[in-house]
Amino acid sequence: MVDKKKERYLVTGGSGFLGINLIRYLLKKGHDVTNLDLVEFDYPEKPKIRSIRGDIRIRKDVEDAMKDIDIVVHCAAALPLYSKEEIFSTDIEGTKLVLEIANKNNVERFIHISTTAVYGIPDHHPLFEEDKLDGVGNYGIAKIEAEKACLAYRDRGMVVPIVRPKSFIGPERLGVFAILYDWAKDGRHVPIIGSGKNRYQLLDVEDLCDAIYLCAKLEKSKVNDIFNIGAGEFTTMREDYQAVLDEAGFKRRIVGLPAWPAIWTLRLLEIMHLSPLYKWVYETAPEDSFVSIEKAKKKLGYSPKYSNKDALRRNYQWYIKNLHKFKGQSGVTHRVPWKQGILSVVKWFF
Repeated sequence: MVDKKKERYLVTGGSGFLGINLIRYLLKKGHDVTNLDLVEFDYPEKPKIRSIRGDIRIRKDVEDAMKDIDIVVHCAAALPLYSKEEIFSTDIEGTKLVLEIANKNNVERFIHISTTAVYGIPDHHPLFEEDKLDGVGNYGIAKIEAEKACLAYRDRGMVVPIVRPKSFIGPERLGVFAILYDWAKDGRHVPIIGSGKNRYQLLDVEDLCDAIYLCAKLEKSKVNDIFNIGAGEFTTMREDYQAVLDEAGFKRRIVGLPAWPAIWTLRLLEIMHLSPLYKWVYETAPEDSFVSIEKAKKKLGYSPKYSNKDALRRNYQWYIKNLHKFKGQSGVTHRVPWKQGILSVVKWFF
């Protein structure tokens, strides 16, 4: 590990789900933290950090946030339910601007949070870091372009670890998972696309924070690379998601739906703006989806603590405990439940 007791971190997107978990993690480690986000930082930790409400696409905001920073963790991104313009301007142009200003300020490391969505809908498993990239939808395309920008700055001498996490969950995570938790708490059976016999790897946000911190602290020669990050233990989608229903205690079950009729129905509903799910979610839901984490294990010493079932139960427990805080809210980020659309009607049949 690098022997440096108190480094100064900039977390972009620190008001989001990953951001707040990472900020809490870094504060526990004793570091100074600056947050840059479009959204107000409204957590109890606010007095403990420097928070700037700003835009990664605006030069002055990024320059103000970058002052006296040692390490950047770039979490900010426009998610798949945003418009194409928002996704491209934020995830591509915003990333390029943060990289440029980090380079000018001689930051020690720029840790870029990418996604395994860059692999698209794969034809084999597990997926390795060297596999071809094939973005599905505007988000996947934009994330590939953002990685290209990171590699360009790495070629110029910057240390730019790229982290590709699986879908991650844990405290503060809502989004599409709030639909599962809502049905579970109301004692409903939960439908999934396909038989549910496919293996779909998830990731606990605490394990992701561990991986990010390893990229911040280990020798530069080890971390200046690309790493898949995911759970080490996962079974089938049916078995893993059943853990949430068992936790809810209503003796309800996961119900498989024929894959292609369900997918075509969701395609139509998406066109009609009646579905909360976007293409990458429902197209990949009935398929295997898991990555190799051997590279992260060997080079970083990454050792995930939570299985899929552990992570889902932990997130559900947080959801139930904090339901009063976000009841009635909805939106397109991971911090709020997604609108269920037509699924709120379908729910009554389960």
